[in-house]
Amino acid sequence: MRLGVLDIGSNTINLLVADAHAGARPVTSTSHRSVVRLMRFLRPDGSIGPDGVEAIERAIAAAREVADREQVDAFLTIATSALRDAANGADIIARIERLSRVPLQVLDGPEEARTTFLAIRRWFGWSAGELLMIDIGGGSLEIAAGPDELPAVALSLPFGAGRVTMGFLPDDPPSRSQLGALTEHLERHLVTARDMMTGRPSPDHVVGSSKTIRSLAKLAGHSLPGWAGIERLVLPRARLKDWIPRMAAMPAEARQNLPGITPERTFQIVGGAIVLHEAMRALDVDELEVSPWALREGVLLRYLDAVE
Repeated sequence: MRLGVLDIGSNTINLLVADAHAGARPVTSTSHRSVVRLMRFLRPDGSIGPDGVEAIERAIAAAREVADREQVDAFLTIATSALRDAANGADIIARIERLSRVPLQVLDGPEEARTTFLAIRRWFGWSAGELLMIDIGGGSLEIAAGPDELPAVALSLPFGAGRVTMGFLPDDPPSRSQLGALTEHLERHLVTARDMMTGRPSPDHVVGSSKTIRSLAKLAGHSLPGWAGIERLVLPRARLKDWIPRMAAMPAEARQNLPGITPERTFQIVGGAIVLHEAMRALDVDELEVSPWALREGVLLRYLDAVE
């Protein structure tokens, strides 16, 4: 079975096409990405402006063309914080459904966390024991933990890399006072995440997922023996902390010359790094592993489970 999963996120719109069947590891056939950075188009009333809607429509049309060319048997579309929080989200969803020709599933924050956690559990397996997951998107931060496929706790907070950048770090490069204000804001509000973990078993593995965390791990982390040819990355909190002021001192354009930092993430990578560091600090995490699987793989796995 060939499946297409289209993830409409705050920073990028990603299509994953994979060959899969129940009980087998999905194998990626094609991937397609459009950079939209929807946070740039947010208006004061919380709606996405016309230019942002047009960017979404172009990306959906391109993804649908790729899916048709790949002859997918099922085309699944999901949206996360960018659309669920937009004042005109309902109108944009209707436009997307007309273009994609399939219903759009808008995941709430905890469901996004649970679906990503499922993918991580399947990748690491039952022997991994208690998992603690940290996932940073463009619009939100998801945290989940537990010993099973469904997390015992799942939390979503509005601290995505793009959202905090637009809200706290508008200058390029950001000022010291802006960096301090973001750090203080996160310190206050991540108490919720810390309290959520009170009384829980210590995690056997702390796992990060998302392109932001992978980029930071390539910059500040190190590699372990890989998984069947897939790079296995570990990111220590201390090394992440060292890199934050160095990145913050550079203009965004210069950051793309750093290892692992792609052009579409240069502006928001400092905000993402601060969110990750403060989340790790609040949860008393010294280092994390990076999962190759995340939300799109979780959606695919859930579909296969339902078909079975």
